[in-house]
Amino acid sequence: MFRKPVPPPTADDADKPSPLRARISKQVAAKLARNPMVSRVENPKIELFARRAFLDAEECAGMRALIDAGAEPSKLFSGTQNPDYRTSHSCNMDPDEPLVRAVSGRIAALMGMDASYGEAIQGQRYSRGQEYKPHWDYFPVNDTYWPYMREQGGQRCWTAMIYLSDVEAGGETHFPYAGFMVPPVEGMLIVWNNLLRDGAPNPDTLHAALPVKAGTKFVVTKWFRERPWSSQD
Repeated sequence: MFRKPVPPPTADDADKPSPLRARISKQVAAKLARNPMVSRVENPKIELFARRAFLDAEECAGMRALIDAGAEPSKLFSGTQNPDYRTSHSCNMDPDEPLVRAVSGRIAALMGMDASYGEAIQGQRYSRGQEYKPHWDYFPVNDTYWPYMREQGGQRCWTAMIYLSDVEAGGETHFPYAGFMVPPVEGMLIVWNNLLRDGAPNPDTLHAALPVKAGTKFVVTKWFRERPWSSQD
């Protein structure tokens, strides 16, 4: 059946309802809900799913080594926050590295997302005392970087995060508006929808990486856009 191409979003509609983004949200949620290995966190404010043992211990160790090799002080899109807002170390992981390519493909397959919609995986390392204060993964249209993000693939729809290590104390992923937190468990994948059912951004997805109190936290994150992602570094 012929489908009329969906035009790229205009410069000011990333914060409004979108049939395109609503369709993506519905399809991914349905795919995850059908998987008996995936559980849903029952919460009225956010769609969040979890898959334990998504990566095994050897894969987690391999990803941690890659992060250690490339980690630099984490950066923010906007320069409005103070330097203490995000204190971790991070790196964009080489998509051609065999382990990274395999993990990226498995995430997309689990979610039923076209791999071309996914950004490169980002690795993050949090040492004792390091954190990422409350933030959203979707893009606010009033920030200076939105026009660039719009051309690069548009709004972020889904976030996939894998914990690569247990943490002795602290380091939870906290969703303050939704009223719960997720403790790091090595190998566990969590996936959440950054949007409401109508495709508009969901403010209740505000989340934070709480400070690590003991140990070291490693995670990788992959974001999926509303259109194919095109890196323009």
